[in-house]
Amino acid sequence: MSTETQNDGDDLEDRVTNFLRRNFPQIQMHGGSAAIQDIDRESGEVSIALGGACSGCGISPMTIQAIKSRMVKEIPEIEKVNASTGMDGGEEEMGGMSPSFPGETVDDDEGGEVDEGPEAPF
Repeated sequence: MSTETQNDGDDLEDRVTNFLRRNFPQIQMHGGSAAIQDIDRESGEVSIALGGACSGCGISPMTIQAIKSRMVKEIPEIEKVNASTGMDGGEEEMGGMSPSFPGETVDDDEGGEVDEGPEAPF
C-alpha cells in the first residue's frame, strides 16, 4: 500500500470522526458515544456503534437515521452507513445487552435461570 493511499484512508476516517463530532454533539452531551467500527473504502460503507446512554435510548433510532442520511450527503466517498446501539439485534457484534426488568427471570450463559429481583409493585 502506498503512502498516498494510506493518507487518503486516514483522512476519510478523520472526516467521519469530525462529522460525528460536528453534527451530533448531543450524543456526548447526553452521556452517549459514537465510534467507528469499520470503514470499507472500496464499497464506501462505514459501520458506526452508538454506546453509553444511546443503548436503550428512545430517540436513538432517530439519531441513527439522521447519521445515515446526513453522512452520505456530506462525505462523497461514503455510500452506505450501518449504525447500531447494540440493542437492535446486533447485540453480539456491538457488545450490547438486552434490557431486563425487575422480577423477570432470564437465562444466564450457563443455561441456568437468574432472578432479576422482586416484582414491581404495580
